[in-house]
Amino acid sequence: MAKYPRVREQHIAVFGESGSGKTVLVSSFFGPTQEGSYKNDLWDLVADDTGQGSRLYQNYLGMRDRAMAPITTRFKSTTYYFSVRLKGGDNDAAKKRPFDVLRLAWHDYPGEWFETEPSSEEESNRRIDSFRSLLRSDVAILLVDGQKLLEYPGEEERYLKSLMFNFRHGLLHLKDDLLKDGPIVEFPRVWILALSKADLFPDWDVDMFRDLVILTAGEDIERLRSTVAELIKSPEALSIGEDFMLLSSAKFELKADGPKTLDIDLTQRVGLDLVLPVASILPLERRVQWQGRYSIPLKVLDSLADGADVLSAGIADGKFAPVDKLLARIAKGGKIASIALPVLAKAVQLAGSELRKANEQARSQHDYLRATLTQFKLDLEQGVVDKVIKNPK
Repeated sequence: MAKYPRVREQHIAVFGESGSGKTVLVSSFFGPTQEGSYKNDLWDLVADDTGQGSRLYQNYLGMRDRAMAPITTRFKSTTYYFSVRLKGGDNDAAKKRPFDVLRLAWHDYPGEWFETEPSSEEESNRRIDSFRSLLRSDVAILLVDGQKLLEYPGEEERYLKSLMFNFRHGLLHLKDDLLKDGPIVEFPRVWILALSKADLFPDWDVDMFRDLVILTAGEDIERLRSTVAELIKSPEALSIGEDFMLLSSAKFELKADGPKTLDIDLTQRVGLDLVLPVASILPLERRVQWQGRYSIPLKVLDSLADGADVLSAGIADGKFAPVDKLLARIAKGGKIASIALPVLAKAVQLAGSELRKANEQARSQHDYLRATLTQFKLDLEQGVVDKVIKNPK
């Protein structure tokens, strides 16, 4: 009988106004991994839907070979499923790992739905249904359009305040429908404010972006946070306005000579290599922080960073966290929050030289799961050093 891969699924929701670059971002995230020259010694990335994968790669090739940006999708909610397929499926380490595939569900929510009123009851219902599909997301990314920031030199607050208002207003329209059964337990608890088209600001780092947003729209972010907090159970376990990120799919420039045509350098991308680490590792870290600071019900904790048990067991040393025993206890009805906390804490605490050592050891032992997850943590550490991502201390 054929063996089907065990799958751990993580969700990320991407929100951005129309034209903010969502289609370009997802195409540039996936496209480079399909080139013949691409090599990764730990995993392969595939699109679960072949048609989606072909369209995204076609978008990427259009940018790479013809300097053509993808056509913007409008009024269409799309979920892209990507599978990180770990290598070494037949070795001894693979037989002990809790999963073989890390699947990323990338939810793309139409920007127009936050900017315009629904034209019919049918469209209103589609918006609600689409938003409900995002409620399982571990992380939400709210895009700040770099092009629009450029259009308001010295008056950036006009755009930023409008952006926050539109998203807050859109959530308020959905509030009654979302709260029919009471406060939501499962919901994106980590919301990252990300500067898209960051290539337009070559001299900026994430601190400069954060400072601009806080200075000009700090009160508006707090209003957005308060609105989201009204939707969820245990609102203290919520991060909005604390995490910031730079994102750029490529460097876009008008050619200096001849007709006005684009020159697209896809080698100059920023932040896209952090999407997988952000979706898988960041919720683990935040869950440990929140569990240590607040008295949060177990039901809520078990919904935060769903799958944290197996992810953290994959990072932590096998001597400390025997995966088979951990999963057996959970299978018998044990609460993940109480059983996995020591494993979570151990996984989150790995940093610096200890983390590098763990990664090197996992690679030498051909433990592809632990090598991948510790590499994700290393990538996040490097993103902080490079000032591409900023997290609360």
